[in-house]
Amino acid sequence: MERPGAQTFLYKDKEQSSSVLLQLNRLRQENILTDVSLCSDNTEIPCHRNVLVSSSPYFRAMFCNNFMETQQTKIDLKDITSAILSTVIDYVYTGLVSISVDVVLPLMQAASMLQYGRLFEACSSFLQEQLSPDNCLSMIRLSEILNCSSLKDKAKEMAMKSFSAVSASEDLCELSLPELMGYLEDDGLYAEEEQVFETLVAWIHHDPLSRRGAISELFKKVRLRHIHPTYLFQFIANDPLIQSSTLCAELIDSVRRLMFSVSTKCLGDSAVDFKPLWVAPRRSSCHDMLVVVGGRKNNEQTSREALVFDERSETWQQLAKLPVRLYKASYVALHSVLYVIGGMTTNTQDGQVSMTVYTLSLKTNQWRTAEPMPTARFAHQSVSYLHFIFVLGGLGSDRRLTNSAERYNSMFNQWEAMAPMPEAVLHPAVAVANQRIYVFGGEDAMQNPVRIIQVYHIARNMWSRLENRTVKNVSAPAATVDDKIYIIGGYTRRTIAYDIKTNRFIKCANLKERRMHHSATVLNNKVYVTGGRHINGHDVIEDSDNFECYDTKTDTWTSKGTLPYKLFDHGSLTLTYVSNHGQNHG
Repeated sequence: MERPGAQTFLYKDKEQSSSVLLQLNRLRQENILTDVSLCSDNTEIPCHRNVLVSSSPYFRAMFCNNFMETQQTKIDLKDITSAILSTVIDYVYTGLVSISVDVVLPLMQAASMLQYGRLFEACSSFLQEQLSPDNCLSMIRLSEILNCSSLKDKAKEMAMKSFSAVSASEDLCELSLPELMGYLEDDGLYAEEEQVFETLVAWIHHDPLSRRGAISELFKKVRLRHIHPTYLFQFIANDPLIQSSTLCAELIDSVRRLMFSVSTKCLGDSAVDFKPLWVAPRRSSCHDMLVVVGGRKNNEQTSREALVFDERSETWQQLAKLPVRLYKASYVALHSVLYVIGGMTTNTQDGQVSMTVYTLSLKTNQWRTAEPMPTARFAHQSVSYLHFIFVLGGLGSDRRLTNSAERYNSMFNQWEAMAPMPEAVLHPAVAVANQRIYVFGGEDAMQNPVRIIQVYHIARNMWSRLENRTVKNVSAPAATVDDKIYIIGGYTRRTIAYDIKTNRFIKCANLKERRMHHSATVLNNKVYVTGGRHINGHDVIEDSDNFECYDTKTDTWTSKGTLPYKLFDHGSLTLTYVSNHGQNHG
């Protein structure tokens, strides 16, 4: 009679399956109830058909269909050595296997043939542990022979991320031309284009007689747009291999003409189909990073700090400090290098107006000096375009406002004179778009706002000026996104966009406060605004540690937190950093 509330008890014996396997293995070793022998190298290994069938689709197909093996008591496995076959059968009956460098490949081939998937992946895991930059290219080739996707993916990931080490390996020189081309054109390669060029040259020099003819095909894999012009025109252009190829020489000439004409019109006229090569994107290992440098920190005179913003962790990291304290220097990025230009040094009583140019690369995180400006100046503006840095106006060593301008040509590492600005202005908003430099507003020597737009045509070295009543900005940054220049604040809360195609201003979402002496840069098509000074509700000027982002598509402002300290008159720039596996930029 059933008791009220009686429950069913489900018992699971956790040791049952391993115990049965253990007993089956003893039966095999004692040759009890075995009904088939697997043979290799004159060695017979007695087994139970039902164990083989239940462990592998290969044996299930062999013994459960009308194949002749169904009737046979001895099965010959010719492609597997007796030692490897014995290891596999031990694994089938015990679940244990010892994998070493000596046996991993034949064991993997046997596991593949006999369809033991988990054993195959165990061998793959072992090989993945042995991966290094020296052998990852060989492992890719091996994984293709073995048809092992897990090993191929891991080996390829290492080959992509450890390009510097892989490019120095003997294996790279042994690659076939199609293999090398596939490797060098991959978007995921963690490499600088200069390094890609040096790698293909080393590959050709490994066997110059048979490989010289490949130079033009390989050279197309180098993304010339992202190479520093000095390196391109002084090193690559003079390389004997490049000079020996008509096509390579034409490609370099196309770049040179593009640089000189400062226009993209010449692309279609080129003797080679240059346009697709020029518009090739940066590799996906290139990350744009926001850098904040110099300025006046926490209301002190000047700051030597440089910081980089890590978008993933949303934290600020320290970079190497500027060698000197500079008051009202200008800041610009060119070829992934940060330039700090001029300014006034504050280490002496009266201050010295500087013509020095300091550079910092995220790769080395070291400050160096570049070719100095011909004219010392501070409180000036700098912008970059193609291979030029343009330096405009500011105050000279006599502390007077100047309309002089000059440009640095990175192709030849020299400074050149420019036509002077129509009107000398202090603290204008400056941006580059459509081969022109636009200088909005600012103030004159008497600190009156100047309501004009000054436009410099880069290719013609000519200025023009436009009167415009909408312009009334002082100490405001400008940023270009698509065909619009955004002028943000400047003793006002106003954000306006200048449409260069229609020559009209569009009103955008206001800032929360009247703001000036802040800085802006474009990162991933959004405008990031840092620091500055603002006028609070009581008309008192305060320093700011604000960090905000303006989305041009939605016309909205979003707070990104704060800077590590209050800062104004600083530089805010976007630098490209090429990731190196296992290294940090900080």
